[in-house]
Amino acid sequence: MWEGLRLQVLLLCLGAVLWSSAAVAGSRGPQDRGHRHHHPSVYRSRERRKEGQVLHRSKRGWVWNQFFVIEEYTGPDPVLVGRLHSDVDTGDGNIKYILSGEGAGTIFVIDDRTGNIHATKTLDREEQAEYTLTAQAVARDTNKPLEPPSEFIVKVQDINDNPPVFLHGPYYASVAEMSNVGTSVIQVTASDADDPTYGNSAKLVYSILQGQPYFSVEPHSGIIRTALPNMDREAKQEYDVVIQAKDMGGHMGGLSGTAQVKITLTDVNDNPPKFSQGVYAMSVSEDKVPGEEVGRLKAKDTDQGENGLVDYTVLEGDGMNYFEISKDSETQEAVIKLKKPVDFETKRSYTLKVEATNPYLDTRFISWGPYKDTTIVKISVEDADEPPSFMATSYTFEVEENAPGGTLVGRVHARDTDIANNPIRYLIPRYTDLEEFFTISPEDGTIKTTRSLDRETQAWHNISVSATEIGGHHQDAKVRVNIKVKDVNDNAPEFATQEEVLMCENVTPGTVRLFTIIKTVSAVDKDEMAHRQHFHFSLAPRVANNLNFSLKDNRDSTANVMVIRRGFSRMTQGVYELPIEINDNGVPPMSSTNTLMIRVCSCDSKGTILSCNVEPFVLPAGLSTGALIAILACIVILLAIVVLFVALRRQKKEPLIVLEEEDIRENIITYDDEGGGEEDTEAFDIATLQNPDGANGFLPRKDIKPELQYPLRPGLRPVANSVDVDDFIKTRISDADNDPTAPPYDSIQVYGYEGRGSIAGSLSSLESVTTDSDLDYDYLQSWGPRFKKLADLYGTKDSADDNS
Repeated sequence: MWEGLRLQVLLLCLGAVLWSSAAVAGSRGPQDRGHRHHHPSVYRSRERRKEGQVLHRSKRGWVWNQFFVIEEYTGPDPVLVGRLHSDVDTGDGNIKYILSGEGAGTIFVIDDRTGNIHATKTLDREEQAEYTLTAQAVARDTNKPLEPPSEFIVKVQDINDNPPVFLHGPYYASVAEMSNVGTSVIQVTASDADDPTYGNSAKLVYSILQGQPYFSVEPHSGIIRTALPNMDREAKQEYDVVIQAKDMGGHMGGLSGTAQVKITLTDVNDNPPKFSQGVYAMSVSEDKVPGEEVGRLKAKDTDQGENGLVDYTVLEGDGMNYFEISKDSETQEAVIKLKKPVDFETKRSYTLKVEATNPYLDTRFISWGPYKDTTIVKISVEDADEPPSFMATSYTFEVEENAPGGTLVGRVHARDTDIANNPIRYLIPRYTDLEEFFTISPEDGTIKTTRSLDRETQAWHNISVSATEIGGHHQDAKVRVNIKVKDVNDNAPEFATQEEVLMCENVTPGTVRLFTIIKTVSAVDKDEMAHRQHFHFSLAPRVANNLNFSLKDNRDSTANVMVIRRGFSRMTQGVYELPIEINDNGVPPMSSTNTLMIRVCSCDSKGTILSCNVEPFVLPAGLSTGALIAILACIVILLAIVVLFVALRRQKKEPLIVLEEEDIRENIITYDDEGGGEEDTEAFDIATLQNPDGANGFLPRKDIKPELQYPLRPGLRPVANSVDVDDFIKTRISDADNDPTAPPYDSIQVYGYEGRGSIAGSLSSLESVTTDSDLDYDYLQSWGPRFKKLADLYGTKDSADDNS
């Protein structure tokens, strides 16, 4: 019982202590004010109930200051933000305070013993207005939490460190000229990054620094309005206005920002058009044609756009029927043009009264006066030597085709408009009538044909007629003459198309109808078709009673060709010719007979055409005569090809003489290249040449086999080693000419042998410079005159050496 009473007294004392601590904390200043935050202990010591023991429970809580930091603090030492304190801290240093969250360790640091928090960096509220941190108290020796983590906020207190800024400047605005005072022009808005809920740092006031007395601005809304009446765009169109926005409610010490506003006065129609002259003088030559420009004038209007547009009209004057007025949309000028030709001999001057008006009026300014102006235009006519004038701008005549030459076509007429009234001469320029179908009378302009005309060849003839003054300046004028050739029914009708009609030879029984239509024919006529003219069709009299086909006139310039029997056979007759007579009802009527080709074709059961060619009739006994002829022709062609091939092979060139293995000849090859000398085996084909030592025997030709072996002719003897080469060559030529087994053509034989067994050895001088030779070249003297040069070169040299 006493133990329970003591526990109650202990709890009452603890509550009184906590209440007094909160009251003391509430009496502190802004930097030291705090509140007490209780948390039930997350750690409870539980002891097993024993006799003489009770359960003890402890309450712990945080105590900290209200945390505010002024932005942009630039003191020498870190600024104290506040202090954290736990009611379990007895001051013996056994508690360690830990800080975490936004900026912990970088911006905010804590003294782990005292719980004091300092800001180490300058803070900017516009970058971050508050920071959320978490504090925790742990045992210093074991790092075990003594209290649950507690979250708190550090707020950055604003100062006036940001001036107002116009984010959308510079501004461009417009207002109509002559606007009333107070007309809204534009609203400008500035923004201030400072805290609008704290003090007057973000309270802005607008004022105008430049632009008075034309414009004003509302202090709190930033709306710019006109301040003067009757501002005239024609006097000044653009205004540069400067608006200032100042914070702190516009008081001293506030920051400010400015914006440029370019205001343009838009135009209204407040000015009438005005001619610069009361009278304008112009002139026009009488040879001008309608549509040509006479002159220009302009009424000036200082307004812009559609307000400055001007329309021109002719109010009165004796030239209203001869002149017209229009407007050049680009220059806004009045253009006076000739409407009708003028004649100096008839009237020499005209007067026009021209008015200029604005097409678009502003009702607000109608009372200011009439928006129009007038002027007088005087136009004088100048004399000119004019060419003849035709009575019509063009002529159109008609003449029937086939009319004989000399038929009258028509007459053109021109006159001299000058006072002299010279006579006129007419002619047709040849380039307009190259084939000279027409002729014209030079005196009176009568046009006639030179020969009959054909409408189907050329339906229209377009020519020109030239009229020239006799005397004066010989000016001429031309006029177009169109001559139509009238049609005469002189062409017979004919088929519109010349297509063949394909008809099946057999049809499935039961589907055949009498008078089956196989073709609908139509006709054309080179002549012109009259409104009620049409063609009539009928079979030619010689086939009117045929038993195969009939014709029905549809009375619409077409006719149906019909089959009146069945059972056609293309083997019997593959093509039928059906003559059809076509008549027109022209004047005079014309007719012609046209043949319709009907071809019989083989078809399948559905009526689809398979073949329309005439096939030969195949007999069981064998082939037809045509097939046999074709086969024989092919055989003859093949034999001719074989014979030609054999003949070409036999004409292939082969060596004329059967050569022995050691014989060497040289083939003469003509080519356009410079070789590499004697060793150039790529350019020359070195063949075997006959050894002079083996010339005694008879060498048969390879290209012809002799039937007999002829013995050596008398007088031939073996050639000695010291034989005269010239005689040797002549002997061989004589043998070739008299040899009956030789082919009937010449054979070029080149003897330049330097092979084995030659007493001359090598005749080349390429190695004579580097090689000492003991050979005796005196034998070259006996080879005849053709080797004299070589003997002189070598024999003389040796002799000279011996003498030395």
